[in-house]
Amino acid sequence: MEKPLASILGTAARNARVRAGLTQEDVAERIGMASEVYGRMERGQMLPRVENLRRLCLVLKVAPHEFLGLEALAGTPASGAGEELRPRPDDTADLRRLLRRLRKLTSHQVKLLSLIAGAMVNRNRPGKARGK
Repeated sequence: MEKPLASILGTAARNARVRAGLTQEDVAERIGMASEVYGRMERGQMLPRVENLRRLCLVLKVAPHEFLGLEALAGTPASGAGEELRPRPDDTADLRRLLRRLRKLTSHQVKLLSLIAGAMVNRNRPGKARGK
C-alpha cells in the first residue's frame, strides 16, 4: 500500500530539518507557522499550504520533488532533450533499474560511469585488436 502524501512529506521534512541541525521551533519560526502546527505536519497529520511548502523548501534547502516523494522522477527530463534516458516499453527490467539508479547520481558520477561504459563498449567491438 502506498504511503500517504502527508506522511511522506512529514518524514522528508523531519529528515531535512535534522540534517540542517534545526529544531521544529526554528523551522516553524522561519516559515511563519506555529511550532505546534509544524509538528503536526512533520508527524504526517496534515499537509502545508503551497506557500508554506515553498518556504519550507527554501528554509531547509530541499527541492519540492523530495517533499512530494518524487525523487525517482527528478532526473527525468521535461523535454525531448534526454529522451534516450526515458524508459521504453521494450527495456528489460535490468535496464530500467539501471536508469533509475543513474538518475540518482551526481553529474561527476555519471561522467565516470560513462567513461567506464565507453571502455567496455570499445573492448567488445568486433574487429578491434585486443592487447595481450
